[in-house]
Amino acid sequence: MRIAQVAPLYESCPPQLYGGTERVVSYLTEELVREGHDVTLFASGDSQTDALLRGPCDQALRLNRACKDPLPYHLVMLNQVARIADTFEIIHFHIDFLHFPVFALLWGKTLTTMHARLDLPDLPPLFHEFPMMPLVSISNAQRTPLPTANWYGTVYHGLPSDLYALGRGDGGYCAFIGRISPEKRVDNAIAIARCVGMPLMIAAKVDNVDLDYYHSEIEPLLKGSGVEFIGEISDEEKREFLGRAMLLLFPIDWPEPFGLATIEAMANGTPVLAFRRGSVSEVVDDGVTGFVVDNVDEAVAVVPHALALDRREVRRRFEERFTVERMARDYVALYEVLRCNSVPAVALSTKATGERDAA
Repeated sequence: MRIAQVAPLYESCPPQLYGGTERVVSYLTEELVREGHDVTLFASGDSQTDALLRGPCDQALRLNRACKDPLPYHLVMLNQVARIADTFEIIHFHIDFLHFPVFALLWGKTLTTMHARLDLPDLPPLFHEFPMMPLVSISNAQRTPLPTANWYGTVYHGLPSDLYALGRGDGGYCAFIGRISPEKRVDNAIAIARCVGMPLMIAAKVDNVDLDYYHSEIEPLLKGSGVEFIGEISDEEKREFLGRAMLLLFPIDWPEPFGLATIEAMANGTPVLAFRRGSVSEVVDDGVTGFVVDNVDEAVAVVPHALALDRREVRRRFEERFTVERMARDYVALYEVLRCNSVPAVALSTKATGERDAA
C-alpha cells in the first residue's frame, strides 16, 4: 500500500529527547516499511527513517532557536503533501486538525489520528464544519467530548518489542517522566514518594509556557531531600531510568488521551501507579500492570502492593497489548476500510453529512 505519514515538525522522528506524537509516528512508519508498504514520511529533515523522507524544514522546530513561528513550516508541509496527494492510497495525518480545510475534498483517502485532548470548548464548531474527516482516537476516553465525530476506531499506541527489555527494578527509586506542567502533577508524585519514604527521580522537560509554574510551584519542592530532577533524557538513558525504577508514578490531573510513558514503563516490567483520569483505566490493568487510584492518600496506601507486582507479568501484558506490530495491524485494517469506502474526488463535495458508508 502507498501510504503517507504526516508528522508534526516540533520534534524529529524519532525525537532526540522528549516527544510523544513524533515518537509514535516513527514507530508506526518503520513497522509499515518493515511489513513491505511503500511509505513516505513527512517530518523534519533531521528525522531518521527507512521510509522516503520529505522534510519541509531541516531541523525539528522545538529545539531550533531560529524558529519563531512553527505555523509556516507546517503550511509548507501541507502544500507539499497536497501536490502529490494522488500518488498515495492513504494519507495518515498526525497534526491535529490543521489539514482539514486543505484535504476536506480528499477525505476519502485520509485518516487523522487525534493525539491531543478534545474537551476544549472551541473544538465542537470545527468538527461540525468538517464532519467528513475520518478520525481515530488513541483511547475511548479521548473521544468522549466529541461522540458524534466521524470516528473510525480507537488504536492504542504501541512500541517496538525490542526497544526495551525486562528491567531489574533495582534502583530503589520511584520514577516520574514526561513534562512539568500543572496537569501532569509532579507535585503529587513528590508527595507520594515522600509519604512512603522512597526517593523520586524526575526526568522531564519544562516548556517555556510552564516556566512560571515550575519556578513558583515545583522548584521549591525540589529543595527537600529524596527528590532529584534530571531533566530531559534520551531513549538510551530512558532504558536504564525506567528499567531500574521500582515504580512509575503517573498522578495526572487532566483527561490524558493515552499516556505513552505508562507503556514505556510496562515494557521495562515497571509497574505503574496512576490516577484515574482520561485513558488511564484503559491502559493500566489494575492489579496486574499497576494500580489505578483517585488521590494521593489512595496512592500511598497501595504502593506496597504495586511494588509486589510481578515484573515479568507486567512485561508479558505489554507484549500482549502494546507492541508496534499490533498498532500497525490495527491501522492497516482501518486503511483497508477507507480504501473500500472511498469515493471519487469529484463526488466528495456532495458528501455533506460526513457519515461513513460503512465501517
